[in-house]
Amino acid sequence: MSKLPELHRISQIAPDQSVICITGENGLPGWLTLSAAEKDYALKQLQADEEYVVVNSYFKQTYIVRIKDSYPEYRKKEELRKMAFNLRKVIKSNKHDSLVIAGHKTFAGAVSAFAEGLLLSFYSFDKYKTSVAEKDKAAYPSKILFYEGPDDDEIKWLADITASVWLIRNLINEPVNHLNAPALADEIRRIGEDSGFSVEILNKGRIEALKMGGLLAVNRGSVDPPVFCILEWKPEEALNRNPVVLVGKGIVYDTGGLNLKPGDYMENMKGDMAGAAAVTGAMRTIARAKLPVHVVGLVPATDNRPGGNAYTQGDIITMFNKMTVEVANTDAEGRLLLADAISYASLYRPELIIDVATLTGSAAMTFGIQAVAVMGNADRKYFSLLEEAGNEVYERTAELPFWDEYGELIKSDIADVKNIGGREAGAITAGKFLERFAEYPLIHLDIAGPGLLKKDDYYRLKDGPGTGARLLAEFLRKYVSVLTKKTNK
Repeated sequence: MSKLPELHRISQIAPDQSVICITGENGLPGWLTLSAAEKDYALKQLQADEEYVVVNSYFKQTYIVRIKDSYPEYRKKEELRKMAFNLRKVIKSNKHDSLVIAGHKTFAGAVSAFAEGLLLSFYSFDKYKTSVAEKDKAAYPSKILFYEGPDDDEIKWLADITASVWLIRNLINEPVNHLNAPALADEIRRIGEDSGFSVEILNKGRIEALKMGGLLAVNRGSVDPPVFCILEWKPEEALNRNPVVLVGKGIVYDTGGLNLKPGDYMENMKGDMAGAAAVTGAMRTIARAKLPVHVVGLVPATDNRPGGNAYTQGDIITMFNKMTVEVANTDAEGRLLLADAISYASLYRPELIIDVATLTGSAAMTFGIQAVAVMGNADRKYFSLLEEAGNEVYERTAELPFWDEYGELIKSDIADVKNIGGREAGAITAGKFLERFAEYPLIHLDIAGPGLLKKDDYYRLKDGPGTGARLLAEFLRKYVSVLTKKTNK
């Protein structure tokens, strides 16, 4: 498969070096080596309000990208990421060994944003193609060089987060015949060993001993055993007394169970573990960045199939926290896994629990691919920080009401609760179901819309864009900044 370019800073640009110049005005910097005719051409194109200009010299290419001034800064960053995606085919066709990215009279994060969009756009999943030519695999630059751009820390963060997204895209794109639940656990363990966070895998026997009824019920139709993965990053200098717990839905394939999904609704269901992937990607990023924050990740994983002794509508399940659940629909399986994991999270006495899942069609119908549905009972400061992080990485959050009345819709006549309400407010009632299992503050992220795409949304590539990893990692980075300010007071 394609490989991420190396990232380096440089102090000088060679005359024959191809360059991407991110500019905040229609002028050109003095360090661009262009002939008089090339400069004249570039300036005319910029004054004509072109988003970008490509100057083809005999021995190099110069790409000039003009920033739109009419947007707030976080939106400017997103426009730069999109322009990077639009330029990727031209860059690929020019077959650069290396490429310089530099800024001219622009804001501090412009170069990083463009580079991030470019790196995320370079990804491809061609593992199972037997006819991919070697020259096509190596068509993107092997090195991205920064001139007068981000500092070393920011470059390292950029390298870590984009590599994390590439890794979890690989997981999401793997078909279930190559990545069942135990194989996912093995990949998470490998990523943990490589990145520095610990991973403990609970097998079926231990899950049965813990009486995780939700995870075990969903697994009953599968020939593969379930797993429960515990990821932990606990540096000695952690600033938080109680951890943040991240919970990711790990359904490696979802048929809907006996409530079988119709038609093409099953098409992308190898990616129903995108929440688990997001948690893994965020854990990898913060561990490699050595953020001084204690974070635990919980990933319950299985597939949901109608075979064997599959669980049925009407079944009563006893969950990890001893609550009983009436199964009203076997295709509302993700919340059963998450509920057991959220209950398990109470063992850590967490400051905050955040779960992330491709959970409901209702969230996708409400917000499309443009927003992550968010709801919960946590303090407003966490929602505000999450919103800031969402704007920064442009995985924006849209909050849904979380009123007690919605909980009335999942009352059961024969058990403590049922796993689905009616058609109304489906995303919210799923969140209210999870709240019943949370002894500590909870934020629920439903990424059903932006988490699985049927076509490219610029650098968010189809099928497995990796939604949630950048959001969670940025949230934790901002959370560390808040804790640091408190400590220094």
